Formats: sequence, C-alpha cells, structure tokens
Amino acid sequence: MKADIKGTTMPVLEVILDPGEQVISTHGSLSWMSPNLQMSQTTSTGTKHGGLLSGFKRALGGGGIFLTRYEAQSGQAMVAFAAKLPGRILPIDIAPGAGFFVHRHGWLCATPGVEPSVGLQQTFRGGLYGGDGFILERLEGQGTAWVELAGEVVSYELAAGQSTLVHPGHIGVFQDSVSFQITRVPGIANILFGQDGFHLVALTGPGTVWLQSMPLPVLAHALSPYLAHEATAGAASGGLAGGLAGGAIGDLFGKNV
Repeated sequence: MKADIKGTTMPVLEVILDPGEQVISTHGSLSWMSPNLQMSQTTSTGTKHGGLLSGFKRALGGGGIFLTRYEAQSGQAMVAFAAKLPGRILPIDIAPGAGFFVHRHGWLCATPGVEPSVGLQQTFRGGLYGGDGFILERLEGQGTAWVELAGEVVSYELAAGQSTLVHPGHIGVFQDSVSFQITRVPGIANILFGQDGFHLVALTGPGTVWLQSMPLPVLAHALSPYLAHEATAGAASGGLAGGLAGGAIGDLFGKNV
C-alpha cells in the first residue's frame, strides 16, 4: 500500500492498493477510484470489536453504522479521498494501547485493524451541554488512519500535567494519553457578553494535540451575519423587482384585452 497526499489548500489523499489490500472509510468520503476496486459494506474493521454494536458506537461518534471497504481485485488499484474544506489531511499511526481522539467527522479513512468508535471522556450530560465539539471519535487498534483538519494546523507537545484551554470547535486530534475536561469560563460578564461560549476544553498532558484554525461551525458562525444580511437584501430587491415586473406585465395584458 502506498498513500500520497497531493495538493495544498484542498488536499487529496490518493491510496494505491496491491491486489488483496484494503482500506476502509466512512460513507461519503470517496472522491474517485479505479474500476478494478471492489466496494462492499461492513460493520467490521477486522478487529475483535467488529459487529453491529461497534457500528452503533461509531454512529454516536459521528460516523456511520456501516463502513465502506475498498479492495483491489486484479493488479494495482487506486482510491482517492478529497478534503471537504481548505485544510490538511493528517496521517496518524495507531498502535495497541496508543489511540487517538478526533473531532467529530474528522476521520477520513484507515487501514483494516483501526477501530473507530465514540470517545467520550466526559459524562454524557457533559457531552450534551458542551455541544457537538464534546462528542469525539476514538481511533484505536493497529494501523494507519487519515484525518481531515480544517484551516491551518498547530500542534503542541504537552508535558505531564501541562494544560491548555481550547474552544471546543478548534480541537482537531490528540493522543489518548491526554486527558479531556470540560470547564466553564469564569465570570458572569464573560458568560453573558463574551460571545466566545461559556465552555472551554482543558487538555492536559502528557501527549500531543493538533488544533485546527477554521472548523466548519466557527466558519459558519463568522459568515452568518453577512449571509443573513444578503438574504434580507436579496428578498427585498426580489420583491421590488417582482412587483415592478408584475405591474408591467399586467399593464401589457390590460392594453391587449
């Protein structure tokens, strides 16, 4: 198997498979592939944790109950997965007892043996109050996985006991040796008027964390005032234009009758 990440702003992961080799992905990740690649649906990734229960755990973590398996049939085959947003595709090596937590919808594909599931390091109540960013996907098992991060990627190596506070949307990937704790922003004024949310995530080492600069929820929030303004302006101009056009058409037919 040979994996190559091509491009810069909107990268593409291209995987070359020898006959019999496989790669698994979530639904909707495929961009293009060679015709001698066989696709099939499965609930198992080739680990002892396969089955329908594992599928439900994946669904809670942001994936699907079923996975898509791509296998080369005759000769080498190619499958490509393109990034959905400007950013980076990051390969991570997973070993037994050394897994990773990934932001929801960040896992792109993996070699068989990697098991994606829900990864809550907080109570389910904490996950609900924290929102989408607090329900993370856990990647464990053995193999290589590729994850998609949005915008620029900044990594930090946290020493044992060292912490950093992160807006939940900016969490990209971190090793499972890093502990995860939901915290509240102190101060009533910060909560009511800060507009930065009143929950942050405390990541505490040891381990490496990768943060993303432009996650989709943050981008959507930044664009929402402009989109709402454009929609209102468009509706107003459309209504005026429609009224004028309707009046002109009415006058035209009135004169012809």
